[in-house]
Amino acid sequence: QVQLVESGGGSVQPGGSLRLSCGASTAAFNLNHYIMGWFRQAPGKEREFVAAISRNDAVNDDTEIYEDSVKGRFTIFRDSAKNLVVLEMTILKPEDTAVYYCAANGGIALTWRSAEYGYWGQGTQVTVSS
Repeated sequence: QVQLVESGGGSVQPGGSLRLSCGASTAAFNLNHYIMGWFRQAPGKEREFVAAISRNDAVNDDTEIYEDSVKGRFTIFRDSAKNLVVLEMTILKPEDTAVYYCAANGGIALTWRSAEYGYWGQGTQVTVSS
């Protein structure tokens, strides 16, 4: 069974940056064919949407959507050559502390709804603290 694998988590001070990457456990699972999303879950809270990117269409540019609190600070993009999806996080705040999960959606419509994503990674911890 295909698994998604996150990497790049860690601890950082407020105002710092981290880059999370998401890849597939098998090269045959081409992330370009999927809508890819990042979600996070803080202790005692529900899992929440962070960002998502449309399928990699050779004709159209990628489309991204973001949760309001991360707009202007986080960027989601693809490294298609490496079959990765990256979440670049800047100006990190303590409230960004959470386990971050990447997920893949085989549908057509770009969405923030976690139920639409059928493949999930195990998560990577991000801690923002002074």
